[in-house]
Amino acid sequence: MKRKVLKLKNGQTMILREAIAEDAEAMISFVNQVAGESDNLTFGPGEFNITLEQEKNILADFQQGLNQLFLIGEIDGEIIGNITFRGGQRPRVAHTGEFGISVLQKYWGLGIGKHLLEYLIEWAREVGVIRKINLRVKEDNEGAIQLYKKMGFEEEGRITREFYIDDKFYDSIAMGLNIDPK
Repeated sequence: MKRKVLKLKNGQTMILREAIAEDAEAMISFVNQVAGESDNLTFGPGEFNITLEQEKNILADFQQGLNQLFLIGEIDGEIIGNITFRGGQRPRVAHTGEFGISVLQKYWGLGIGKHLLEYLIEWAREVGVIRKINLRVKEDNEGAIQLYKKMGFEEEGRITREFYIDDKFYDSIAMGLNIDPK
């Protein structure tokens, strides 16, 4: 898919595009910032230990497969959100995969997560390989859970004690969306 230019609720313009290896340094900065802003991720501050070379390789690798996507959202050249999806590596599971999504806190509530997710779903339908999109969401992330339900995802199960934050366990809710190709 091509890049998209979208107007946000606050009037700002966001560009959605697939990440490239040259985004590696900015992605590392973005991830380190978002790690300190949210307890809804699988990692916290200082836990994203990827070198610049490793991140370049990761981003380049995402360009290679039909069943994977690394999408970033930018405002004025700054990465403000991303969504990654990776399908299975073997033929029997290549049609399904899981995504992760994050947005800088100062941009929460502007519909960025919805735009990233809409792009992912549209991309999955167009590539024709993906038949199921899965996710896991921390049980108390109500805003995300409501968005996922609004986008058609259904709750499929619960993984107990998946997160351990500040001496407390949290479950994650497994959700999925069936994809019909165009």
